[in-house]
Amino acid sequence: MLRPTGKTKIPKHVAIIMDGNGRWAEAQSLPRAKGHIEGVRRVEEIIDTARELGIKVVTLFTFSTENWSRPENEVRVIMNILSAVLERKLQKLKNDNIQLRMLGRIDRVPQPLLKALTDVISVTSGNSGLIVNLAFNYGARVEIIDAVQKIARSVQAGELAPAAITEQVISDSLYTKGLPDPDLLIRTSGEQRISNFLLWQLSYAEFYFTDKLWPDFDAKEFKKAIHDYQKRERRYGTLITKGVENE
Repeated sequence: MLRPTGKTKIPKHVAIIMDGNGRWAEAQSLPRAKGHIEGVRRVEEIIDTARELGIKVVTLFTFSTENWSRPENEVRVIMNILSAVLERKLQKLKNDNIQLRMLGRIDRVPQPLLKALTDVISVTSGNSGLIVNLAFNYGARVEIIDAVQKIARSVQAGELAPAAITEQVISDSLYTKGLPDPDLLIRTSGEQRISNFLLWQLSYAEFYFTDKLWPDFDAKEFKKAIHDYQKRERRYGTLITKGVENE
């Protein structure tokens, strides 16, 4: 069992780019929808494991602003799967003290899914355990545009001086306001890029890339990623004095 002691500290916030559902299905001559269904099972497993390890926040790149360009049928399947899962898992989220949040714009989100998201977010808002962020209809550049516009409105209204715009002001204008930045980014499927995901928040994160496709990324693989993180020294641009952690 991994334990958050000394240099083996568990990350507070883990962000995950869940890549490879379609390729997993195609490799097994299955419809792409089967890959998304299997991917949901991995989400449930990883959330349970994150709770077990004492991780505080998990952010899942669920559907990007660019994903709308996928075939209409595949998009519809993803929306239906997510709606059904949210409705089915609401009681478990309550019982497990998990708080669900959404990062992204609500425009374009189909009404049934938006209702399911809104209901689960409302019901779990008072939960004090693991926070699970679904980055849905999300793009980091869009997030930054929204933040800049929010700050500009405050400046225009005379509520904020331009010279008073700090890193904290910007962070507080992002969708992740009030949350710690990710300590660790995991991306599956062998791709080694961040694909317009949490561009501001990942400034000092450790990156972990794996060739495993998301439906094959189980609890064992997740713990392997956490263990790899635990072996790293996080410097934040400074020097590490031997025997002294800079965490």
